[in-house]
Amino acid sequence: MAKGTPATQALEKAGIAFSLREYDYDPDAPRIGLQAAEALGLDPARVLKTLMARADREPVCVVLPSDHEVSLKKLAAAAGAKHADMLPPAEAERITGYHVGGISPFGQKKRVRVFVEQTALEHPTVVLNGGRRGLQVEMKPADLVGALGATVVPLTA
Repeated sequence: MAKGTPATQALEKAGIAFSLREYDYDPDAPRIGLQAAEALGLDPARVLKTLMARADREPVCVVLPSDHEVSLKKLAAAAGAKHADMLPPAEAERITGYHVGGISPFGQKKRVRVFVEQTALEHPTVVLNGGRRGLQVEMKPADLVGALGATVVPLTA
């Protein structure tokens, strides 16, 4: 595949059906997920953002609609932790092997627990980062959850 990234390679290896969507990435956009949704002409609730956080000392991945904010309190509870906070960009990049703006929950350098906001499962397909800035993958939400062994919980503030 010409657009091969560790994320798309992981999806292919897992036998997950997906399609690629590309857009012009804007590094100055205040909210990358919303910029992707607008550029692709999609409902922001279907375009999922990937965030890297820490639950106590454990790095975790959070996937939620681009028009929502994560509740760190809900994330901590879901992870069985006392505290949760966002990872600094440099640490997120080191753990995932991706650049901020191109972080995918698939094909990360270090496998971490993944938490998906439950409202993401309300759509027939969702769109999320494909492992490179400006590259998105579209897939069924059940495939997203199954491929990652993700925990589906309410995570939004």
